Amino acid sequence: MTAVTDSYFSALIGRLKTLRETLAEPMEKAAGVISAAARADRRVYVFGTGHSHMLAEEVHYRAGGLAFTIPVLVGSAMLHEGAVISSVYERTEGLIRPIFERYGMQPGDVLIIASNSGVNAAPIEAADYGREIGATVVAITSLAYSTAIANGRRRLADIADIVLDNGLPPGDAIIDLPGSDLKVGPASTAIGATVLNAIFAEVAAELCKDGDPPVYLSANMPRAKEINQRLVKKYRPRNPHL
Repeated sequence: MTAVTDSYFSALIGRLKTLRETLAEPMEKAAGVISAAARADRRVYVFGTGHSHMLAEEVHYRAGGLAFTIPVLVGSAMLHEGAVISSVYERTEGLIRPIFERYGMQPGDVLIIASNSGVNAAPIEAADYGREIGATVVAITSLAYSTAIANGRRRLADIADIVLDNGLPPGDAIIDLPGSDLKVGPASTAIGATVLNAIFAEVAAELCKDGDPPVYLSANMPRAKEINQRLVKKYRPRNPHL
């Protein structure tokens, strides 16, 4: 392993160890809210723009994942339809509300919003919408980043009911590039996915107390077809992406 590769691994592992302590309380709160929503037959929506949208897909129809999660996917604010223009769309006011209105979010649902910078129009409008509907809003964001660039703008962290601070510096990247002022090695996706999966694992363990939790199996595992089809049939009516 080269020095740069080792540095990235070490930096990422170190940050995850720190977050295991600093996020213990808000992660427990998030798991409690999600468990309560599941028991009330509510849903958990996950939204992000740019690279943050990958966290919404991470928990959707996922082997070992919970079936009541719904990704909110906005093609124009993702990357596959045009990476450059997506940065414009996520900063454009008024884009998100009509899209969210199509998903049928209800009071008692949970809305998880991933936004590393935490100040763009899309995540702010999503959080406002979730609060208006009566959903619990959970933010995965960098407080250091949003504080550094807010310049009087509202921050996602100021709107959310529960804030999961990923502890990352402004700009996301965590490794200094030798002989350059540049930084490489973004970490928000790896950390965000770890935090989300840890929370949902805790939720699944809590729901086990009621019986079998609604967990998808990998398609190649025994009984996967039977179990997954049953879950899809139950949760498809409110999930347009199943």
